[in-house]
This record gives sequence, C-alpha cells and structure tokens, in this order.
Amino acid sequence: MQKKIIELTEEGLNQIKTELDKLRNEDRPRIIQALKDARAQGDLSENADYDAARAEQASVEGRIQELEYMVDNHKIVEISKDEVGLGSIVDIMYVDDDETETYKIVGPTEVDINDNKISNASPIGKAICGHKKGETCEVESPNGTYKVKIVSIK
Repeated sequence: MQKKIIELTEEGLNQIKTELDKLRNEDRPRIIQALKDARAQGDLSENADYDAARAEQASVEGRIQELEYMVDNHKIVEISKDEVGLGSIVDIMYVDDDETETYKIVGPTEVDINDNKISNASPIGKAICGHKKGETCEVESPNGTYKVKIVSIK
C-alpha cells in the first residue's frame, strides 16, 4: 500500500504536534486512570463509567494514530506570494456583489471555517489555486457557478 503524503503548512504541522502531545501526555494518562477507577468499582458488565472510558480511549487512540501518520508522512509546502497556493492568504472579491473576504488556503486537515481557513480542495480553493492577483476565476459549487476576483495574495 502506497503512503499518502499530507501537504501541510508549517503552522498546520505545529498544530498537529501540539494536539498529539496533549493526547499522549494528558488525555491518555487521564483515561487510563479513569479505567483503573472504574475497574476498582467491581462488576464491569453494567459499569457506565468503564464503558464511557473505553469509548473515549478508542477515540483518543484512533486520533493519535491519525496524527502520527500525518507527522510521519507530511510535506511542508512552500508559500508563494506570486500565485495562490497552499499557505497563501488571499483577499478575494465576489464579482456579483462586490463583497470581499480574506481566506487562508490550507490542506484538508487544517480547515477551520471560523478562522477563514479553507481547503485547497474546496470549490473556491480549487478555483483560485495557481492563479495570480487580478485574475478572475469561476467557482463551481453545489449551489451553482459564480466568479471571484483575486484582489491580493499575502
């Protein structure tokens, strides 16, 4: 099986490492202690605390494996100021309504809509990646097609 390379910004890699450290050094030991405490209560067959701790343990261990894979199989992308790509901060104008938004283009694992971080695989990301300041791009979205103009690349 071929390993998939995960494209990340330096900031994204640091966030992944921080989350991984927290899961390994805080969450995992806390869950192990919760399991020990639940076992000490006796019969595990009807012990809700034990069941909850096991479910949380499975979730945390799965996330640790996911993050370890990203750390082991990542590629840091070079950020260009000349054309939109991973890591670019872009001001775009929606042509139909002259509304301007600022987005940071990130890989799918770094998306945070609340912080205006959009994926390079999103409709807008796909449309503007590889284009330069001043260019107008057509965005094909599930809600229809619209145009955006790249105002600036930071």
